[in-house]
Order: sequence, then C-alpha cells, then structure tokens
Amino acid sequence: MKKTLLAAALCGVTLAALAADPQDPATLSPVIVTATRTAITVDDALSSVTVITREDIDRLQPVSLIDLLQGLPGVTFAQAGGLGQQSSLFLRGTNSSHTLLLIDGVRVGTVSAGIPAFDQLPLDQIERIEVVRGPRSSLYGADAIGGVIQIFTRHGRQGELTPSLRLGAGSRGYADSLFGLSGGDRNAWYNLSVGGQYTRGINACRVGAAEAFAGCFVDEPDRDPYRNHNALANAGYRWHNGTELAATWLRSDSHVDFDGAPYGNQHHNLQQVAGARLGFDPLASWRVTLAAGQSLDQQRTYNDGVFMRYGNSRRNQASWQNDLSLAADQLLTLGIDWQQEHLSSDTGYLADSRSDTGGYAQYQGSFGRHELQFSLRHDDNQQFGGHTTGAAAWGYAFDRGLKLSASWGSAFHAPTFNDLYYPYGSGNPALKPETSRSAELGLTQKQDAWHWALNAYQTTIDQLISLDANYFPRNISRARIRGLEAQFGTELADWHLESYLTLQRPQNRDGGANDGHLLPRRPERTVRVDLDRSFGAFGVGASLLAAGARYDDLANRLRLGGYATADLRASWAFAPGWQVEARLANAFDRRYETVYYFNQPGRSGYLTLRYTPGG
Repeated sequence: MKKTLLAAALCGVTLAALAADPQDPATLSPVIVTATRTAITVDDALSSVTVITREDIDRLQPVSLIDLLQGLPGVTFAQAGGLGQQSSLFLRGTNSSHTLLLIDGVRVGTVSAGIPAFDQLPLDQIERIEVVRGPRSSLYGADAIGGVIQIFTRHGRQGELTPSLRLGAGSRGYADSLFGLSGGDRNAWYNLSVGGQYTRGINACRVGAAEAFAGCFVDEPDRDPYRNHNALANAGYRWHNGTELAATWLRSDSHVDFDGAPYGNQHHNLQQVAGARLGFDPLASWRVTLAAGQSLDQQRTYNDGVFMRYGNSRRNQASWQNDLSLAADQLLTLGIDWQQEHLSSDTGYLADSRSDTGGYAQYQGSFGRHELQFSLRHDDNQQFGGHTTGAAAWGYAFDRGLKLSASWGSAFHAPTFNDLYYPYGSGNPALKPETSRSAELGLTQKQDAWHWALNAYQTTIDQLISLDANYFPRNISRARIRGLEAQFGTELADWHLESYLTLQRPQNRDGGANDGHLLPRRPERTVRVDLDRSFGAFGVGASLLAAGARYDDLANRLRLGGYATADLRASWAFAPGWQVEARLANAFDRRYETVYYFNQPGRSGYLTLRYTPGG
C-alpha cells in the first residue's frame, strides 16, 4: 500500500474514506482515516479497528446507535432506561468521558459533562462508523484515552437526483421515518434528508413502595416517551487537480421524559454539528487540509411542563494539517488543532469557558515487511497548562495474511466543568487531570473468506475521576485495566458470521478500602455473535449478546447480574430498491439492568419498509 499516494489522492480526515467507497467490490480493504488522521487501509492499521458500513446497519436492523455498537470489542454501555434515555459508553474499561466522538471530523459532546449523547444521535443519518481502540491523544489531544469513534454521515453518490425512504413501526407505539434526496456527478455530491423517531417508552426507573428513593431517588411509575426530529445536509466538490471542498450540517432535536420529579422529569435536547473542509496540493508531495467546525449541545429541563433550568454547550474548533511525502511509503504529518469550549447556564459555575491549542507530528513508514508509526503532541490547555503525549507502533507482516503488531501510547483527560464546578456540593475544584499509559500486542489474519484478530492490552490511569458513595467526584490515585479482545468472521456461500469476545479486568488500584474492586458499570466479559443467511431476495439473521455481572458503585456492594439477549430478523427485497424488514429484539423477554434500578426494554417487535435505489 502506498501511503503517500493515498494521502495525496484522497481528501483530509473527514471525506477520504467516502471518496474511496468501502462497499466497492474492487476495494480490497476498506479505507479508514481515524486511526492515523490519514487515509490508510484497515489491513495497514497498527491499532485495533472496527468499521461499520451502511450495509451492516441495514442488515442488523438496530433502532439506535447503542444497539449497533453494544458488544463490539471493548465496547459496553450503561443506560438509564430505554430508547433515548441517558447512556454512558465505556471503551476498553475507561471512563465514559474517555472516548472521543467525532462526526465528520468535528468533536461532539457536552462541555459540561464531557459525555457524548449516543442515545440522541439519529442512526438513519449515518453512512459508516470507524471505532479505533486504544489511546489517541498523541493525534487528537484530550479525551482519547480509551479510543476514538468517528461517525461519517450519509452522502450523495454519482448519479441523478435520487430519493430514499424509510418507514418503521413497532412495539410501545414505536415509529420512525426518513426521507432523503441525494445525487452527484464526477466532481460533485450532495445529500439532504430529514427523519424522526418516537416511542411511548417504558418506565425508566424500577422503584417499589418499599424501595422509594432508591436508584433514581424518586417514585414515579409511568412510561417515559421519547421523540426525535433530525435533518442532515452535506455537499462537496472535487476539482480535477485534487482540490476538494466539502461541508456538513447535522441537527438532532429530541424530547425525552425520565423519572426525576419534582426536580425535573423532561429534557428538551438539541445537538447540532456543522463543519467545512478544504484540501489541496501545493506540491505533488504536499497535501494541505484546512478544517473548521462547531458543535452545539443545548438542554432545557422541565417538570411536568414547567421550566426548571437550562444548560448550553458550544465548542468551536479549527485545524491545519500537512501531509508530506518523504519517499515511497514514508509519510510525515504535521498539524495544529485549536478549540474553544463555552458553557452558558442558569446554574452558577465558577468558570464557563476554556481553550486548547495542540500541535502534533506523526511519521508512518514501511520497510519491507515492517511498518512503523510514531506520533507526538503537545497541548496547551488554558485551565490546566501543558500536556505532552506520544505513541509508537510496530507491525510485521508474515505470509498468508498474518500480522503481528505492538504499540504503546499515553493520553490525558481534563476534568469537565461539572466535575469541577457543579454547585450543590457536586463539584470538586481540587480535581487533577487524568493521565494514562497503555501497551498492546495484536495478532491478526485475513484471508478471502475469513478473518480473525487477538488483541491484549494494559492501561494504567493515574488520577482517575470517579464518583464516591455520596456522588462526589474524586481522583482515584490509580486504576489498572487489563483486557483481551478476540474477533472472528467469515463469509461462506450465503452465510455471514461476525463474532466478538471481550475479557477485561478494570480495577481500582489506589491502595485504599476499594483497592482491587472493579470500576463501576463495566462487565468483565461480553460476547456478541451476528449470524445472517441470504436466500436470493430473502434474508434471515440472529444476534446474541451476553454480558457478565457488573457493579454500580466503587465499593462493589450494588451488584448487577449478567444477562443474555437474542434478536431475530428477516428481510425481503420484493422489488428493485424496495425492501421490507422485520426484527424481534430481546426475543426471550430477558429482564436486566445496566444501571442500578433502571429498566431495559423487554421483548420488542419492529417492521420497516425501505426504498433505496441502487442499494
């Protein structure tokens, strides 16, 4: 693989993967950009990466982003109720604020809590997802301790103006819809789509008379509905000399009820992402990418329709990246990132804004069967000063598609505004930034009909921030996470199998009363198996997800039992471009919790009609 040719031929971080269609059968290996901020193939990545395409999303028929990601290697969620309720992602056992989420290259997540709202992001507007596990602060700066997840929104392809349609219905009054128009030619592409989702929901918090004020601290037994309206617009143009200009705008507006009266039991959430990118070649060996973006996260809280409080987050950001071809298969990347975070709220914070400027350098080189990657970054945080992070990776390609890799990396995370300054005794201004060191060994093999991977890692986090028994944030002196991830997949005849196993030990190592205890809400074992079979125009499939026990507190007194769920699905392509789909989620009606006292949906059925010309 010629890294230099790929970097020059494709645009920068956001649209490089879209320019080389990963579903094109002529593409031997999908092109990714998140692992190195440059265009490489999955086979050349020296980190553990999962790529989810639109084809995968349509085949699996999830109703939320959480449904789609849950059970992937290193990925676990904790959710306080059903669809649309607050969720936390723990990537490789790290904190929920330790995973950086990008949408078309733009950072996403509230600056107050530092947690991306995975539960609010519209799945129908997603084209593909790249999940990169392991520290990436040496390329992206703060927050990428556990890894980076980048979402690429749907985009137009070459062809005439084409409509697309999706209509769905299901249990508990569930309904969703999407209508889109897209198209393009040899140089331009464009897409515009609008969608919505609704459910009457379930009773989010399980509280009985004898257990009042446990778990969610209130007794409010009612259904908690959720509705979302979303819109996406993007467009781009690529000139014959390789210059490329692209822009994206995504908006998600949602209303969700939860159990919290009289302190508030309704949220109105707005998330908006806008970004633009320009890529050009000043010289044949020099690619420049300029990008700017803004993410908004706004929340209004009501109690039975009466306004209670508000909190608005805004993050402005810009970057300048230079990819320099030093020689064949030798690429040097130099760049600068800038971001400013601002919080406005009727809740009094001691500070409400801060900025960060980071400069980074990366070298990628291939020498026969050997591959090397080195990266170094320095961030100047207005609030916490300077932080330097680095990473190194080596890979060796054996015969028959077998590859060995080893890597090391450091990362950091600055405490959020809520961690530091939230009033009512819930903020701790004495908190220190979290820092981490990770080491990993990987072994992978890919053949025409099958592939597998093994990755073993250890991450040590100093000054880990966690809530004590009184929900007060504190720095744990040290936490250690050891894990093993295994993957196996095959396509044989008309069968498609993907399977994942995660074994992890996320431990508190502070030497105090909780030393050796598991970090809250992380199971030690998860297994996921997706099996699908096609019969011409018909398709059937099943997914199994199993997770071991976890604890809801640092003291490991509140135990949440393990569980296993099974989903069944079928589809029928009854006419060109038209398909009807059916899914039975949690088919055996398993009752379980991932957050103490908060329910998860039982058996649920869904029926979908989809029109995608050329799909």
